[in-house]
Formats: sequence, C-alpha cells, structure tokens
Amino acid sequence: MASCRVCGARLSRGSRYCTQCGRPTDAGETHILDLPPEETGDVSIHHVRAERRLYGVTPATAALVVAAAALTLAIVFFATGHWPLGLVLLGVAMLLVLLFFEAARRTPRGTKSRSTAEALDGFRLRAGVAADSLASRGRAARELVQIRRELRQMWAFRSQLLLELGDAVYRGDDEASRTARARIDELDRLAAQREEYMQQVVETTQQRLERRRLEVQPTMIAEAPRPPETPAPGEGNPPEPARIPEPYPPPDEGSPPQPAVIPEPGPAVIPEPGPQGRDVRRTAEP
Repeated sequence: MASCRVCGARLSRGSRYCTQCGRPTDAGETHILDLPPEETGDVSIHHVRAERRLYGVTPATAALVVAAAALTLAIVFFATGHWPLGLVLLGVAMLLVLLFFEAARRTPRGTKSRSTAEALDGFRLRAGVAADSLASRGRAARELVQIRRELRQMWAFRSQLLLELGDAVYRGDDEASRTARARIDELDRLAAQREEYMQQVVETTQQRLERRRLEVQPTMIAEAPRPPETPAPGEGNPPEPARIPEPYPPPDEGSPPQPAVIPEPGPAVIPEPGPQGRDVRRTAEP
C-alpha cells in the first residue's frame, strides 16, 4: 500500500489526496513552471503524425515503386514474346497500384504519397469525364443523324403528296384533294414532333456535359453582393418633399363657367353738326 510523501500516512488504492494532511498524492512529482516570456501570446502548433515505414520507406511509396517496376518488366516480357509472364506482372502492377491508392488515402495531407494519389485521382476523374463526354456526344450524334434521315424521307414523301394534291385539284377530284391535304397535315405534324425531339436531344446532351464538367472543376466561393451604400440623411442629395398635385375638376363636369366681363365706363361722346352736313363729334369734358 502506498503512503503519503509528506506526512507518511497510508493511502488507499486510487486515492488522489491524503486523508491526513490533504496534500495531493503526486505533490512530489508535479511542478508548475512559469511560461517563458518569449512563448506568450498566439503560438503556432504543428501536428506531426508518424507514418509506418518499411525499411525506411513508407508502404505507399514502396507499393508505387514496385508497381512501376512490375509494369516495366511486363512491357519487356510483352516485347520479347513472353505473354504469360507479362500478363502476370501486369496484374501484380495493377494490384500494387490499388494498394498504393488505399494506403495514400489514409496518410495525412502534405505527404508525397497523398499528393501523388490526389493527382492521380484528379487525372482519373478528368479522364472519366472526357470519356463520358465523348460517349454522350457519340450517342447524340447517332440520334441526330437518324432523325435527320427520317426528316429527309418525310420531306421527299411530302413533295410526292404535293404533286398528288396538285393533280387532284387540276382534275377537280375533291375527295382526292381532301385525302392528300389530310396526309400532308399529318406528315407536317410528325415532322414537327421529330424536330422538337431533336432539339431536346441537343439540350439534354449539353446539360449532361455541363454537369460532368462541374464535377471536376474546383469549388469556387461566390461573394455575396454588397448592399448599395446610401448617404447619411445630412449628406448627398437631401430628400425632396412629396409633391401634391393641384385639385382639378372631375372629368365629367367639363370646363367651369367663366365670370362675366363687365366693361369699364368711358367718357360720353356728344355729336356736333358740321358745316357741310357731316356730324362732328367732340368729347364732352366731364
């Protein structure tokens, strides 16, 4: 049984403080030291993770090196005509590459193996997008070629129906004319449907290609639009008072009546007889 290092009293198993003196049981080992003045404030912390190594080489790197060597030997055996050995080494190389990817994904970021794995993953994704794009374009091109062929056949048949319609109109055969017009209308409807389907094929292919391109593009952070800056109430153009329109008479009342014009009184005019029978008027003085 342990005893207290200060007073010597016996301590029960797992106790953290002495029942006699109250001192902690690890008082003789734990020391509180002051922090050095040059390490105060925000101090950067670096986390280091130890990697497993095999004879000084990380397993991921070793797998990649052995895979490259196996692939080289496989190419040599293929060139010399030893196909069985070449196939075996090619399978071993592919297996080691898969092991490299699995080991590299578990390593922390910043290591060479992880960077190599990420680069190969990016290349694989881009290659997959390119292959999918080529396949989508090929399928769309085949469908468009088939639709255009059908449209050409429809237009040729429509020309023949137009000739039949003209012949029926020339002969005065109303029944044949109605039949030809109905067949032409039906053919035009089918041609419009095929053209609409062709446009849908083009739009669907473009949307698929755009989605596949977005999968390999780096993520971009879009900045939120800033609100327009408005000047303070006392700055810039001050707000104008609201304009109140002048009252007008209702439209159904017409023009309002105008006040009567009263003439102003003027001086009286008294006529005077003239010497030759003409009236001479003079202005009377007021």
